[in-house]
Amino acid sequence: MKKQISAMVLAASLALSGVSGVAMAHGAKPAQYGGIVQVAGDLQFELVNRDGAVTIYVDDHDRKLPVAGASGKLTVLTGTRKTETALNPGADNALVAADKLQLQAGSKLVATIRFADGKTVTARFVAK
Repeated sequence: MKKQISAMVLAASLALSGVSGVAMAHGAKPAQYGGIVQVAGDLQFELVNRDGAVTIYVDDHDRKLPVAGASGKLTVLTGTRKTETALNPGADNALVAADKLQLQAGSKLVATIRFADGKTVTARFVAK
């Protein structure tokens, strides 16, 4: 019984000491580009849809992550319809969809990105 109480006191003191705040610091930051934000593979991805032109911005701990040499695929699932398009490097930290897309609220999007160093990350979004 003493061990259980000690463990609960320790857990409570860690939670109140700010250790949990450190863990939360690696979560998603607010949208920088007006899009939908997701975190995957310790990176932040922001999907922006402007009139069917889809761009995904990649940040690494508040730094723009250069995407030169990266490639990817964006899959859009709307009901039973599936659409795929290539993601190509744009300026700085932007990956740009090769085709215009018609996104509807609730569409599910899966971006699979292979970076120049060989690391592959998958980010999932739901269109608003």
